[in-house]
Amino acid sequence: MSTHPRLDLTVKASVTSGSDTWHSTGVEGELRPLHLADGPHGLRQQPDEGDHLGIGGSVPSTCFPPAVGLGSTWNPDLVRRVGEALGGEASALGVDVVLGPGMNIKRSPLCGRNFEYVSEDPHVTARIAAALVEGIQSQGVGACVKHFAANNQETDRHRVSAEVDERTLREIYLPAFEEVIRTTEPAMVMSSYNRLNGVYTSQDPWLLTDLLRGEWGFEGVVVSDWGAVFDRVAAVRAGLDLEMPPSGTDQLVADAVRGGELDESVLDTVVERLKRLQDRVRTDTTRSPEHEAHDALAREAAREALVLLKNDGGALPLAADRSVAVVGEFARTPRYQGGGSSHVVPTRVHSALDSFEAAVSEGALAGVRFAAGFTLDGTEEPALAEEAVEAAREADTAVLFLGLPESAESEGYDRTTIGLPAPQLELLARVREVSERVVVVLSNGGVVSVAEWQDRADAVLEGWLLGQAGGAAVVDVLTGAAAPSGRLTETIPVRLSDHATYLNFPGEHGRVRHGEGVFVGYRHFDTLDVPVAYPFGFGLTYTSFAYSELEVAPNGENAWTVSFTVTNTGDRAGSEVAQLYTGVEQDHPTRPRRELRGFAKAALEPGESTRIELPLTGRDLSVWDPRDHRWSLAAGTYTVSVGASSRDVRLTGGITTEGDRYVRKLTKYCTVSEWRTHRVGGPVMRELMSSFPGLSDVPEDLLRMADSLPLITLRTFGLGVTEEMLDLLVDDVEAKRRAAVERGEITG
Repeated sequence: MSTHPRLDLTVKASVTSGSDTWHSTGVEGELRPLHLADGPHGLRQQPDEGDHLGIGGSVPSTCFPPAVGLGSTWNPDLVRRVGEALGGEASALGVDVVLGPGMNIKRSPLCGRNFEYVSEDPHVTARIAAALVEGIQSQGVGACVKHFAANNQETDRHRVSAEVDERTLREIYLPAFEEVIRTTEPAMVMSSYNRLNGVYTSQDPWLLTDLLRGEWGFEGVVVSDWGAVFDRVAAVRAGLDLEMPPSGTDQLVADAVRGGELDESVLDTVVERLKRLQDRVRTDTTRSPEHEAHDALAREAAREALVLLKNDGGALPLAADRSVAVVGEFARTPRYQGGGSSHVVPTRVHSALDSFEAAVSEGALAGVRFAAGFTLDGTEEPALAEEAVEAAREADTAVLFLGLPESAESEGYDRTTIGLPAPQLELLARVREVSERVVVVLSNGGVVSVAEWQDRADAVLEGWLLGQAGGAAVVDVLTGAAAPSGRLTETIPVRLSDHATYLNFPGEHGRVRHGEGVFVGYRHFDTLDVPVAYPFGFGLTYTSFAYSELEVAPNGENAWTVSFTVTNTGDRAGSEVAQLYTGVEQDHPTRPRRELRGFAKAALEPGESTRIELPLTGRDLSVWDPRDHRWSLAAGTYTVSVGASSRDVRLTGGITTEGDRYVRKLTKYCTVSEWRTHRVGGPVMRELMSSFPGLSDVPEDLLRMADSLPLITLRTFGLGVTEEMLDLLVDDVEAKRRAAVERGEITG
């Protein structure tokens, strides 16, 4: 029976899709149209109705650093403040739900949308995304986490099937979503375009209902990515509440109910979810956007996003008495965001060149001369290069702004290389020949290779895409007004071919096989000791830090507190990002050598120390068991590592645990080895084997070979074992296992 008898079936069907590009469908007296807007790093709010492809026609709003920059801050408190600012601007514009943050894992450096995502690691992704959601929703505006799930490439993104095994899904591609949904209760979840193991995510009942709602307890609204629904009825049945934008197929939903293909109660549930959402959000269009304050916050966030990769000979910070040649069009025309649906019209833009000139007027530098050096469209302009070389020859230091043109990375397509444009590298080589000191500042949304050219630079500053205040932030760090404190959330490989995804990206014939499994990013590089240009978590600053006094203390059953001291041992203030990793020693690795399980960012004055405490739980040490579809914590000793990157381990300790004491059910199809090593079945198996004369004299190599045999095959070797005997054995062991569970000796 319908729980909304006052609503006509046709009306309820219409509620499951939008009324236009940016609004849900309203129902007089029941639902108001909810206003949605793109906004992972700034509001893309179009005037009036707008259109999905009107990328450049939005209302000006603060352009904060995209997720590639926010992630590199490793500072959830700062990101939460950015979220508060985004939520405040959304509220002022009457936006009910901000379509962000993006939470997909950076599986390959070639993904064209990596600038919109946080990291190759799910823990960093979860912490940063959760902070942004909390900030946005603190202002009475909903957040929509996306793209759910396994949307890790742009190539054929509307159709490609991501072929991902269950363990990899649970350990790499789902944990960040799970953490954010459980801890922040986002207003919306956006399903992705792609298929997951053959099923479109917008039509996947396991993903949208069994997992998202049943297991994780999500109570918000599931919305499609724009144009991602192929079968309206299948999508509604699977748990998709809202198709965006409208496709004019509402009648199909109503007809499915009338024909008995879809229960009307499903539509009633959608209405209830939308009602809860409208009651939850409260916009305030009378408030004024605090653009000046938010511009300052954008500059602060951009400063913390900068990652200093190299600084030989103290090249940075720039000395106040030295003249500087600023080379590269990016210094004058900054590239501060990526292309596609997240494109923001900023309230203002700070160029590095303007900020350099301001630094000269303030006495922070002796003088600045600018030369474009190259064009942003890649056309050859020899005169520009000659001018840049001459400028570098006459200056004490040359600061080259190199990077990827806007056309190189965007939503909708992937990159084919991680190299910088050849003309820029040729210019760098020429400048190196005439300049005593060379500093390179990079502008890029996804990582670029540095191994082939970084020896020509004394310092390298990874500048990402930093939002509207990025140019000013770069000069703050170059001149020493601020110290760099960003850290890499993605490994920079020596070569693209060293990457775990090299042979499985972007796939073919409509499928992409995630053949690397759980060994994504640093999990691959570090487990196999593959040389890298810069490891995950790496970043320099203008001071140094020491680690000491590691303590790992129990804090309940399968819970621990890891504490240690970090000291600023240099003569300048700075921030350290202390990172906690866990692992287990294995002769033949089935799990990564190290996995990030915690971090803390600490700002310290010279000589100052701080005590850091980070929690660890049994879940942090567990792996997903696809046989029993559960998290499994094996008994044993685990390594706890603390350091400044995944390869800069300063302190090491250990944890010994009895595990979760889970004992799985045995069947006659389990192997002899599984029976012999089973906590309950092992003693029974040994007793059984002793009852057969001659087994004690079997050579060890034959016993080892027998270990791989399913128990049921014992009926075929003339031992007198029948299937009925095995059934009785299985029943006996299962009764003993259940009794042990009831006594609390094991779990199962």
